[in-house]
Amino acid sequence: MADYLEAYAVRFQLHSAGYHNPSQLQQGGVLVVGAGNSGAEIALEVASRHPTWLAGKESGHVPFRVEGAPARYDYQPLLFRVVGHRMLTVETPIGRRMRPRLIFHAAPLVRVKPKDLAAAGIGRLPRVVGVRDGRPLLADQRVLEVADVVWCTGSGPDFSWIDLPVFGDSEDEPMHHREAVATQPGLYFVGLHFLYAMSSGFLPGVDRDAEYVVDSILRGALVAATATSRRCSSTQLTSGPGRRARKAAMAWRSSSGW
Repeated sequence: MADYLEAYAVRFQLHSAGYHNPSQLQQGGVLVVGAGNSGAEIALEVASRHPTWLAGKESGHVPFRVEGAPARYDYQPLLFRVVGHRMLTVETPIGRRMRPRLIFHAAPLVRVKPKDLAAAGIGRLPRVVGVRDGRPLLADQRVLEVADVVWCTGSGPDFSWIDLPVFGDSEDEPMHHREAVATQPGLYFVGLHFLYAMSSGFLPGVDRDAEYVVDSILRGALVAATATSRRCSSTQLTSGPGRRARKAAMAWRSSSGW
């Protein structure tokens, strides 16, 4: 949708990354494009000061209030520590089946519920498909007259700085097994959505994935050091490179629990 920005004859527009509060907006109606979490939360805040419409298809919502005690102490640990951390991984059938959907589709609404949007008087609209006469064109061919547009169309990883043959059919995700890229030894990824599990984009998952990367690096260093020490003769092991290699191998093994 970024290609449409200059064509719109609205007084003000910005991306959600630059949004701070409703005071940034001009007087008049506001169209929020994108019905994900950012769009829903911004629309709910803006609606207290402006007539507001939210365009886009809802991707579902969490069926309980995440702020309450039951969610904090029961539902969230179950969801993030058990289901998302242990059940939905690349090593389980259900995880492999769910992974494409979780990566390439919008996440469900977490804090804001559809009934919250309705109670705030926010109008729901189909997605924006283009521009007509400088104004947003909806999927049902209606043209909307608004003063402001807030774009909440999402964001994704930028791999343009990686000039290596590590991408297959899609440039949105590198080819990897867990965090390691087999064709590029020494290249690892951490923090990507569903890198190993659904939790990989959250702190519990990043912690585990980072630990796996460190273990892989240590394991590789141990193998290399052990191979070097074996190539050295028994005489060489008492001094020089052979002795250093042997000490390094022993240190890796001791620190890593191998």
